[in-house]
Amino acid sequence: MEKADRKTRIAIVTSILQSNPGKSHSLNLFCEMFGAAKSTMSEDIAILRTTLQKYDQGDIEVILGAGGGVKYIPAFSPTKREDILSGIAQTLSDPSRILPGGYIYTVDVFSNPTHVSNMANILASLFSKANPDFIATVETKGIPLALGVARAMNKPLVITRREAKITEGSVVTINYLTGSSRRIQTMSISKRAVRAGQRALIIDDFISGGGSVHALFELMKELTITVAGCGVAIAMREPLVKKVDNYKSLLTLEQVDLENKKIIIHPV
Repeated sequence: MEKADRKTRIAIVTSILQSNPGKSHSLNLFCEMFGAAKSTMSEDIAILRTTLQKYDQGDIEVILGAGGGVKYIPAFSPTKREDILSGIAQTLSDPSRILPGGYIYTVDVFSNPTHVSNMANILASLFSKANPDFIATVETKGIPLALGVARAMNKPLVITRREAKITEGSVVTINYLTGSSRRIQTMSISKRAVRAGQRALIIDDFISGGGSVHALFELMKELTITVAGCGVAIAMREPLVKKVDNYKSLLTLEQVDLENKKIIIHPV
């Protein structure tokens, strides 16, 4: 095998790691790929890590030991995180987004790959030490965000349904009261998707009264699954007392002023 020079090695390693965030790659893999010594690859990884950190493009985590390796962690500096979230908040503060009933239109934001990827990476960094076995969300608008977090953390995504699908096999179903509209809803999860003793990270796009998220907590409890954390993109300021209080949010929706056509939303 023809040995690759350092520039080539670093370029290929960067591509592999960033294409598979959260996944550990053995140093031996790269040694065999390039016909390089471990000491050489370690130097390459050190250069790559320093460069990524310098230009705010994430980090490389080095895992020591026999089962160790290196993995790419999508992460932003506090300044870049603030810039990203401020930009999204500015987009969402457009008065034309106001819908009847005091809601705001967010579908385009949660369908935008750049916005979703950025928010997902920030949420993943907030829960980097949570060590979940899977990411859980409620259909439907939260799915792109939860999938982004699942990709960033290299974990499977489990989706709870409003209505059980025959293709999911046996399910566990609970009824719950929504926090905002005070209506009875149903939530189901496939028994094949999870198992007792696992850890779940709950991700959702929006929390108002917290009814749906609380129901997901209860569903995990019913299945003897530990909730390792809960993250949402947008949390409404009101009501102050929600059905869950142990969550992290990226943006706070302070007010939707129907009379003056004004939306007040900002990063947490």
